[in-house]
Formats: sequence, structure tokens, C-alpha cells
Amino acid sequence: MKSYSPINNVKQGVKYPSCLLTGGLHDPRVQYWEPAKFAAELRHGHDKDSSGPVCLKIDMTAGHFSASDRYKYLSELAFDYAFLLDQLGLNEKK
Repeated sequence: MKSYSPINNVKQGVKYPSCLLTGGLHDPRVQYWEPAKFAAELRHGHDKDSSGPVCLKIDMTAGHFSASDRYKYLSELAFDYAFLLDQLGLNEKK
């Protein structure tokens, strides 16, 4: 299992892309501490000068399938797209 475990394969000093890690407090499949541990491992191991940010977002009301109502789903989707557009440099006003 170690060969494909993301947390056990973070290499020190490597350039990693920007990461948005998400989790839900009430997720029965992936406990909330798993993305938190992975974020900590990435932040500790990545090359701080050339790697992108490592962001962690834990939804305190969601389970494995995230938002259950339409408004919350669209809010989550907007957050994801905002992170993506920010990392692509498309958030700046001209």
C-alpha cells in the first residue's frame, strides 16, 4: 500500500503544483484528518520557492458527497473555480 499512498510518496524539495485539498467532517470514508495530514506533509516537503500553495478546506457539515442542497453545491463549485482561476492568474483586473 505504501507504493501508491500519496502521503508516503511526498518527496523532499520537489516542486509540486498548487493543491486545494478538501474534506468533510462527517465523511465516513475519508476522515477529516487524512487531507489535513497530506496538506501538512506537502507543506513540509515541497520546495517552498517554486511550488504552488497548498490549501486545505474542511467542510464542517458535509459528508463524503459534499454539499447536499443546490445552493451549497454551487457555492462549493464556485470556490473550486475561484481557486483554479486564481492559480491560472486570471483573477487580476486589467
